[in-house]
Amino acid sequence: MTSPLTGRVALVAGATRGAGRQIAVQLGAAGATVYATGRSTRERRSEMDRPETIEETAELVTAAGGTGIAVAVDHLDPEQVRALVARIDAEQGRLDVLVNDIWGADPLITWEKPVWEQPLDAGFRTLRLAVDTHIITSHFALPLLIRRSGGLVVEIGDGTKTYNDATYRLSVFYDLAKVSVNRLAFTQAHELKPHGGTAVALTPGWIRSEFMLERFGVTEENWRDGAATDPHLLISETPAFVGRAVAALAADEDRARWSGQSVSAGELSKVYGFTDVDGSRPDAFRYIREVVEAGKPADVTGYR
Repeated sequence: MTSPLTGRVALVAGATRGAGRQIAVQLGAAGATVYATGRSTRERRSEMDRPETIEETAELVTAAGGTGIAVAVDHLDPEQVRALVARIDAEQGRLDVLVNDIWGADPLITWEKPVWEQPLDAGFRTLRLAVDTHIITSHFALPLLIRRSGGLVVEIGDGTKTYNDATYRLSVFYDLAKVSVNRLAFTQAHELKPHGGTAVALTPGWIRSEFMLERFGVTEENWRDGAATDPHLLISETPAFVGRAVAALAADEDRARWSGQSVSAGELSKVYGFTDVDGSRPDAFRYIREVVEAGKPADVTGYR
């Protein structure tokens, strides 16, 4: 049987770990050729200083059934991004899916401090990593994507527009970064429409990334033990959940119905029917509003 994305080409910018890695893997599982980019390689680590590499991601894509291609790229460097897109054009002659998942600013964030107590250098570096990288990548990649009608851009952020508009995100720089990513999807949807393209802002819920598992001192096999530290961890999801959301969007011939919108993986799972790896469908943002912010005790009944 032919996988739904066989013959399609995707660029997952920021695919080293977490959501980006599993977005690449799930696109590969659907049959796509996936270019996985980032700064952490087997020879050199980014400022995140973590062991995950883009080479590992590409290998996981291929093992899942797709074709994984790792390319070391600093998406703040326009010439590196230009060269990346030229390579995709030369090797594939097309680009069907662009996922802007570039981030890498966690070590720079100062939480719960007002703007006058924020370190400016780290704050502006955060914005460059979160916003400039996405714009630079779209600038060079979209001319290739719009050669064929039906191209898809997915902007990965943290929080839907509805949630972020009503919620202080614990730092002026983090707040601005995540609001901006959602807006980028809206503006690109407007610009892509005449070319038959779609742009969507997509957020995972509370994602159990490699970093998060380490923070709670657990593994994916025993992650529920982390609820002893924070019982709300029980609403968390694997990175594969948002990866399956992107794969579902890419395979949907009617994907334009989502263009310009800001949605969560939990919301899309209700429409497309995909699940997390444990067979559940965690609806994290509804849980956050109705349980966490309402001050209720942790209880995921009816939320996954």
